[in-house]
Amino acid sequence: MSLEKEQKINHLLNSQPPGVVYLSSWLTKNGFSTQLLNRYKKSSWIYSIGPGAWMRMGDKPNYQGALYALQEQANLSVHPGGKTALSLLGKTHYLELSTKQVTLFGGSEEKLPAWFSKYSWEVKINYFSSSFLPPNIGLQTLEQGAFSLLVSNSARALMECLYLSPKKQELVECYEIMEGLNNLRPKQVQGLLEACTSVKVKRLFLYMAEKVGHDWFKYMSLENIYLGKGKRSLLKDGVYISKYQITVPKALENYE
Repeated sequence: MSLEKEQKINHLLNSQPPGVVYLSSWLTKNGFSTQLLNRYKKSSWIYSIGPGAWMRMGDKPNYQGALYALQEQANLSVHPGGKTALSLLGKTHYLELSTKQVTLFGGSEEKLPAWFSKYSWEVKINYFSSSFLPPNIGLQTLEQGAFSLLVSNSARALMECLYLSPKKQELVECYEIMEGLNNLRPKQVQGLLEACTSVKVKRLFLYMAEKVGHDWFKYMSLENIYLGKGKRSLLKDGVYISKYQITVPKALENYE
């Protein structure tokens, strides 16, 4: 291999943190042809983990390094959300990561690349694509070793849990999470609720916040949050909450 090509690959490998996946689309934009990448592969500089994805030789792929590539190289809004985000933030004792489950959210038009979906990660990936919340609010930067990821903040993460309820997420568990969120910022929560397009999520969030009695709830401007019209029944046998026009499980309404 020529000195020029060796210097180029060294520059490439040093341009991203250790453990990060290199996307072919990003590499092409940065002047690395498929032919050149195959040469680097033969020279054992890099190896493929699937069509369109490469790793630095010696690095072991994990879902965090793959997510970093999707966020930073592909400019996707895919991020850890729901209970996974809460676990990463240390906000809940429901450590979903310890059960080998990871919840990711992305926009309604965003799909996980085939290499990501087909790769055998050490955790099970549960991916949900939805635009019930805009992709540019309610996220925060979290350090993950040598690099940082955008993850849902506490308020957005709970809303994502509520979005999955009641079929994929128990409402009583959501309420227990809400109990621990006593230091949310009202302005931040207000912005998320005003931007949220899911009537179910908004009604449940406000119902739970009021039921818990957090101080920040007093500063919410409910008149600015559109809650839709008509009743919403989340299950057949439950308790009807007239203020928010929702039917919730008896175990939730009786929870103390």
